[in-house]
Amino acid sequence: MLRLDVLTLFPEIFAPLFASIPARAQQAGLVAVHLHNLRQWGVGRHRQVDDTPYGGGPGMVLLAEPLFRATEAITALAPERPRVLLMSPQGPRLDQAAVFRLARESRLLLVCGHYEGLDERYREALVDEEVSIGDYVLSGGELAAMVLSDALIRVQPGAIDAESVRQDSFAEGLLDHPHYSRPATFRGMAVPPVLLSGNHAAIEKWRREQALVRTAERRPDLLSGS
Repeated sequence: MLRLDVLTLFPEIFAPLFASIPARAQQAGLVAVHLHNLRQWGVGRHRQVDDTPYGGGPGMVLLAEPLFRATEAITALAPERPRVLLMSPQGPRLDQAAVFRLARESRLLLVCGHYEGLDERYREALVDEEVSIGDYVLSGGELAAMVLSDALIRVQPGAIDAESVRQDSFAEGLLDHPHYSRPATFRGMAVPPVLLSGNHAAIEKWRREQALVRTAERRPDLLSGS
């Protein structure tokens, strides 16, 4: 079972992880999601978690002390040490290969930054890996953590049909092939005849060809390896 611990200032944002496929996976005991509010480890009577940056500049910086204390306390909640992932636009861009790699871990701690950033000493001392979901900046790491969590949960064995995972876009380096359902003709648009033929070998061949065509048209970089 994969245990996902999430350290955030805004645990209420994570409702999507308790619905649909993620919820069913948790109910089946395939994954466990635990949310932790950073403010629980805040400093002083007001549970302060941020302060102005040394050297001046805009925004606030998450303090080292609450981050260290939170990570140490969360780590102690289970026998195995978690791999600590910082959601950050400065990390390598997440891809399906990274999802499969991380999904093999038994425990992950996803750390959601906020405000201007966090104290660099935490990154240097306790972060094992940084993860970005794209070359843009969000208000905080919460949405990125949800994207990663959902991607990790759906590839857990038993979360969804294994064949669906195999045919997903990027799973084998290609985009997914087109999909059709009933009726066979809708507003003058017909389903490709091969899909109605019952010839499974021909259908598989068509789907592979369509995946290659779609990838060449929309993401040629995947075919070039760049």
